Parts: sequence; C-alpha cells; structure tokens
Amino acid sequence: MSSMEERGEVGVAAAPGSSGGVGAVGAALETVVGGPSMQEEVGFRRGEGLGPESDPDEPPPKKRMRLPEGESGKLEERLYSVLCCTVCLDLPKASVYQCTNGHLMCAGCFIHLLADSRLKEEQATCPNCRCEITKSLCCRNLAVEKAVSELPTDCPFCLKQFPRSSLERHQREECQDRVTQCKYKRIGCPWKGPFHELPAHEEECCHPTKTGTELMGILGEMDQSHSRELTLYNSIFSLLCYEKIGFTGRLEVQFRPYRTDDFITRLYYESPRFTVLNQTWVLKARVNDSERNPNLSCKRTLSFQLILKSKVNSAIECSFLLLKGPYDDVRIKPVIHHHAFSNDTNETDYVPLPITDSVECNKLLAAKNINLRLFIFQIQK
Repeated sequence: MSSMEERGEVGVAAAPGSSGGVGAVGAALETVVGGPSMQEEVGFRRGEGLGPESDPDEPPPKKRMRLPEGESGKLEERLYSVLCCTVCLDLPKASVYQCTNGHLMCAGCFIHLLADSRLKEEQATCPNCRCEITKSLCCRNLAVEKAVSELPTDCPFCLKQFPRSSLERHQREECQDRVTQCKYKRIGCPWKGPFHELPAHEEECCHPTKTGTELMGILGEMDQSHSRELTLYNSIFSLLCYEKIGFTGRLEVQFRPYRTDDFITRLYYESPRFTVLNQTWVLKARVNDSERNPNLSCKRTLSFQLILKSKVNSAIECSFLLLKGPYDDVRIKPVIHHHAFSNDTNETDYVPLPITDSVECNKLLAAKNINLRLFIFQIQK
C-alpha cells in the first residue's frame, strides 16, 4: 500500500508538474547533446511539427535569406552592373532595347549604333556578341525598364535618394532645393535659386517698384522674341491662301544614301523624283556639310537642297518648307525658304534642316529611309 501511495504521489507530482518532468528531460538532453542551443533548436522544430496551424499537406514555408548589414548597397551596385547599357555603361533613362541574345542597350545608344551603320554602309551589330541588330530584330525589355525605374538615385538638388520613377515628380513639385525663378521674371528679374529661398526673395525683389520707363525697355526685348514667332506663323497662314499649293501627299519624300564618285568619297542622300505643281523635283541632303567621316563625329547636322528637274519657259518663284513625315517622332521647327527657279538656277543652296539636336538627327539617320514632307507654294505675279 505504501508502494502504491508512493507511485500515486509520484504520478500526482508528475501530472501537475509536467514542466518539472520536461525540465528534467531537458537537463538530461542538455547533458547528452551538449548545450541549450541544441535544445532550443529541437524545441523549435518540435513546435513547427506539432503546432495547431501547421498543415501536413502544405509544403514547408520558404526560408527568407537575411543579408548581412551593408549587403544591400552591394546588391544595388550589382544590379547597376547587370542592368546598365552595354554601350555607355550607364543605367537607361527611358526605353531599353535588347538584341536577340539579350544584351541591353539604352534608346540613345541603340539609335546611335543604327545611325553609324547607315553612315558607314555596314550592318549594325551588337557591341557584345556581334549579332545583327535592327529595329525589327530588337525589342524593348519592359521588365528591365520597370526594374530600373525602382532603383534608387540621388536628387541632384537635395542629394536625397528616391526611386527613379518618382524622381522627376520630386524635382518638379516637391524638392525644396530645386532651382526656380522669381515670379517677376516677366518684367526682367533674372534671379534663380533654391525653392526654399523664393518667398524671401520675392518680398525683397526690386522689380515691382521699377518705373514704367524701365519696364518698357525690358518688355521691348521680350516682344522681339515673340514677334519673330508670330511672324513665322502669320507667314505660314498667308502661304496657305495661295492659289497653287503642292505637297508630297501620302507618298512622303524618302532619302536613300549614295556615295560620290570623287577620289574622296562623301556620303549624301537623294530622293527619287517626285511631281509637285506639275513639275519634277529632287531633294538632296548631306550630313555635317559633306564631312568625310561623319560617323566619327558626335555632333551631327543635316542640310538639304531642292532641285528642279523640269525645263520651264519662265522663272517660277516659290516658297517651300520641310516638315516631318507621317508616323515619325522627330521634332522639326518649320522654316520658310524662298527661291526663284529657272533653267539656269534650278538648285537652291544647301540650307540646314531645322532639327533641335544631334539626337533628332540620329533618329533620322537610323531609319532605313529619311521620311520628310515637302510643301511648295508658288507665288503668282
């Protein structure tokens, strides 16, 4: 009976004191496996296997890799090297193109490679793998474009980091150090400075207190620039009132590259013959004013010449201008030119094509054909 009581006491002691029993087992485990760390690991795995929320049919949760401190910056640097353009080694700011083997190129370098190949009359190739690249073979990589837009970059004004996708809005609306101008710039205030200094400057700006005579001189200079633009548009509207107006219609002028027969060959572009106002015409163009190797120059310009191929009985006085062709994204400023065509003076001088910069010129040169639309207005005497 005493032995049974002793067993009962032991049982009663073991039941409510189960923690004590586990503690004893834990002490034994600690002595066997060699420390509390292994005991905690065993308990952690036991908790995973016996927890009420675990489902034996579900796959085990993936372990998340934790990078050591300082590794995030290295990861960004590695992404920069992976996502950068293979030509300029910089992160693309807009569209990203890839060759058939996946090498990345920013839009500017891609267009520049195509333009160089056209000037050298060679096939454009990828700088890495030398595979053929064209606008039809290469495609945009939208995944890389989105990944680049989420990478951090420094604001050039406040030096804080923002995702590239939101940097433009920050610089335009939010940055307190962005460069801004005084609201009295319309009356000649030249002040430029950080946005947070703008209220203090406008309170002390002296231009609102200038006399009318002083303001008239400032406004006169501004009126001159506006009058030039107004004169251009008024001239275009007056030309549209002419009786004889011709343009290249749906078949826009297409330039194709040629080489001269001189000892030093030079590249020029010439359009096929086309008919406007019952006369036959040809357009010629040259790069960098017939420079020998325009592909070695970063700055590029285009100039063109209008040639009358028909024989005429009397001189034809015309005004003409070139605009971009349909479905092109090249920015061309309209400029009106005048010339009196005759059998002796059937060619105009070379005049610059009014494009904004070399990037727009490369867009034209990169295309298989340079598409422009020509308007000719015959002046009636």
